[in-house]
Amino acid sequence: MILSELRDYIRDRRRVTLTDMSARFDRDPDAIRGMVARWVAKGKVAKIEGTRCGKTCCGCAPPALEIYEWRG
Repeated sequence: MILSELRDYIRDRRRVTLTDMSARFDRDPDAIRGMVARWVAKGKVAKIEGTRCGKTCCGCAPPALEIYEWRG
């Protein structure tokens, strides 16, 4: 995966969780986080912390609560 693919994925979806990106690119969340950090540093992407919903569907795992938004 290259940075432009990750950029396009976030841009096309406007908001995406770390879990979604990890599954889409079949990479460890920490690896994805490091790549997204480059787009955050450039001001193209912003990190948004989600909140626990109280449901048991995903257990509100930290990667599911870590949301990135395209700011382009």
